[in-house]
Amino acid sequence: MSVSRRALLVTAAGAAVAEPVAGPVVEASAAPVAAAGRAETGATLRTLSAAADYAVDKVRAVAPRVTGFPVGTRFEKWTYSRGGDWVGGFWPGTLWMAYLHSGDDTFRARAAESARNLAPRQTDTTTHDLGFLFSPSWVTAWRLTGDDEWRTGAIRAADSLIRRYNPRGRFIRAWGALTDTANAGRVIIDTMMNLDLLAFASRQTGDARYLDIAVAHAKTAQRVFPRPDGSTPHVFDFDPDTGAPLGPATVQGYDASSCWSRGQAWGIYGFTTMYRRTGDTGFRDTARRLADYAIDVLTPDHVPVWDYRAPQQPYDIKDASAGAIMACGLLDLHAATGRRAYRDVALRILTALAETCLTRNSARAEAVVARCTRNRPGEDGIEISLPYADYYLLEGILRVLRPADVDRAIDLSQPS
Repeated sequence: MSVSRRALLVTAAGAAVAEPVAGPVVEASAAPVAAAGRAETGATLRTLSAAADYAVDKVRAVAPRVTGFPVGTRFEKWTYSRGGDWVGGFWPGTLWMAYLHSGDDTFRARAAESARNLAPRQTDTTTHDLGFLFSPSWVTAWRLTGDDEWRTGAIRAADSLIRRYNPRGRFIRAWGALTDTANAGRVIIDTMMNLDLLAFASRQTGDARYLDIAVAHAKTAQRVFPRPDGSTPHVFDFDPDTGAPLGPATVQGYDASSCWSRGQAWGIYGFTTMYRRTGDTGFRDTARRLADYAIDVLTPDHVPVWDYRAPQQPYDIKDASAGAIMACGLLDLHAATGRRAYRDVALRILTALAETCLTRNSARAEAVVARCTRNRPGEDGIEISLPYADYYLLEGILRVLRPADVDRAIDLSQPS
C-alpha cells in the first residue's frame, strides 16, 4: 500500500453524490479540516489509521480461504453460511471498505464475487433482514461501480421486504415466513437498519410506496420502543390481526425491561438514517434520546456491555460489535445535529476498540474484532468475533479517515 493511501485523511464528510462514480479511490487531503477539532489530530488519527491498516491486512490474508459467508468464529476461525443467513451482506461490505481504504482492485473483485452469491436471496420473503443483506453489498456495489445489475437486484430485494408490511399495525414483521402465524406480530428494533433499502428503492424508481412503508414502520417503532429514559427493549409485539400493541419482550436482551446494547445501537444508527432520508426531525430527536441514554451508561473503557440493564453490568461481558455500530450512528448524529459531543464519544469508542478489541495478539485469528457477543441469553457466541463488528469498525474508522469515499459507498448526505 502506498504512503499516500495510508495518510491521515480529512475528517468532515464531503457532499453526497447523486449517481455512482466508478473508478479508483479518490485520494483525500492529508490535512485535517479545521472543523474537525483537536480531538481528531495526532494520536487518535494514528491509532485509527493503524487499526484500518490492520483490518485490511487481515482481510487480505484471510479472503482467499473464505468459503462462504462468515457468521461468527469458533476457536478464532470463521464458520460459514452458504446462503448468508442474516449476515451475508457484511463480508462483501467489508471487502468494499477494504477496497476504499487500500485502492486494491483485488478487494473490489472479491466483493463483487461474494455479493453475487447473495442473488438467490433477492426474492426471500421469510426475513426482514434484506437491508442487512443487500445494502452493504449490492447497493454499495452499484454506487461504486455503476453496474445496473446491482441496482436492479437491490430493488428486487426491496420488493420482497415490503411484502412483510402489516398495514393494520403499520409495521414490518421481523421473523418467520409470511404464512407463519407465531411471529406475525413481532417487531424488533433491528429492523430500523433494514429501512434504508426501501429509501434507496424509492429514490431509484420514483415509487413512493417503498419509502412510505419505511416511514410508517419507523414512526411505529418511534412510538413503541423508546422508554422515557431513552432505553429500548429488543422486541415489541402486536396483535397481527388488529394491529393493537401488546407490549415489549426480548430475545437477545436480559429481559423485557432491559436494554440490549446492540439493539440500542441499531436504533441510534437506524433512526438517524431515517432522518437523513426524510428530513423528519422527529427521527433525529429519537436517535438523540437513544444516543444520550447509551452514552450515559457506557462504561469508562468505552466498550459496551452486552446489555446495559443486565444485573451484572457494568462488570458484565462485552459486545464490541455494539460499540462499532454505535460509533457509526454517533458520527451520523453529529453530522445531523452539529453536536460535537456525539463525534467525541464515537472517536473514543473507535479508539477503545482499536486498542483493546482487535485480534492482533493471535496468529490464529481470522477476524479483525474480538470481544463480541452474539446471543447471551441463548449462550450462543459469547465474546467471539462477528462479521458485522469487522464491517462497522471499518465503516466507522473510514467515516473519519476517508469520509468522501465512504459517502460514495453508502451515501452520507444530509437533508437539504
